[in-house]
Amino acid sequence: MAAENYTRITEFIFIGLKYHPRMQVFLFLLFLLFYLVTMTGNLGMIILIQMDSRLHTPMYFFLSHLSFVDVCFSSVVGPKMLRDFFAERKAISFLGCALQQWFSVAIECLLLASMAYDHYVAICNPLLYSAVMSQRLCIQLVVGPYTVGFLNTMTHATAAFRLPFCRSNIINHFFCDMSPLLSLVCADTWINKLLVFIVAGAVLIVSSLTILISYFYIFIAILRIRSADGRHKAFSTCSSHLTAVAILYGTLFFIYVRPGTIFSLDLNKMVSVFYTAVIPMLNPLIYSLRNKEVKAAMCRTIARRKLCIRS
Repeated sequence: MAAENYTRITEFIFIGLKYHPRMQVFLFLLFLLFYLVTMTGNLGMIILIQMDSRLHTPMYFFLSHLSFVDVCFSSVVGPKMLRDFFAERKAISFLGCALQQWFSVAIECLLLASMAYDHYVAICNPLLYSAVMSQRLCIQLVVGPYTVGFLNTMTHATAAFRLPFCRSNIINHFFCDMSPLLSLVCADTWINKLLVFIVAGAVLIVSSLTILISYFYIFIAILRIRSADGRHKAFSTCSSHLTAVAILYGTLFFIYVRPGTIFSLDLNKMVSVFYTAVIPMLNPLIYSLRNKEVKAAMCRTIARRKLCIRS
């Protein structure tokens, strides 16, 4: 390889989404709406949790960090994607490409697993909840996902960007996803692909098993509750989290576990749009519309603001 003559790549060019030219303005406005709703909803959720003392619980502590991850992930992908709708040359530097991989879906999966464990303790051991879910444990259950997520992306990005990119600098995607990026490498990438498979697989297995085992015991505990009101209250505590888990893991399952016969780069890009633009927008809506405590906190905040304006 050293003997071959090739030009080192210093930037990448996105092909982006395929659409009819007449749809350009409509799609730009649609994704701009997605991004604005995502930022407003998630930042609003973080501010609301910080302002309302009744939401200073482990559950909302995890939710605020889930919103923070969604804000970061949307910010490294969304603005670049919006700009590329009107750019003739959709270029991104090595550093920009690495930054797009930094806030990965791994952090969100592990945060959802931490939230599942919190629900398990709250429903299955309510009398010991305050003792078990201490401030120290909550911090550990948040630091862990960040650490694993950052090490995950740092490992893949470092291993990938040390390789020679010389076949082409055109990425058939709208952001720096690892699979289309590795297809540009003019060296053997089996170690990188194996590394992605092992690390990503381990993250998904650990997070999904944590969620499944937690909800197995939660459902058993709910079935043992005699009163209908008690069962409804216990289930409503988990409904928002279950909805978020179903949407995220359903999307990931479709991307990574679908048969090869229905594999398509264009289909893969459309599904990627869902977990990069739609899911971060849906999360705050799910937790606000399906959560009585969040809606009550919003009402209290609005009422206090009106009172301040009148006075």
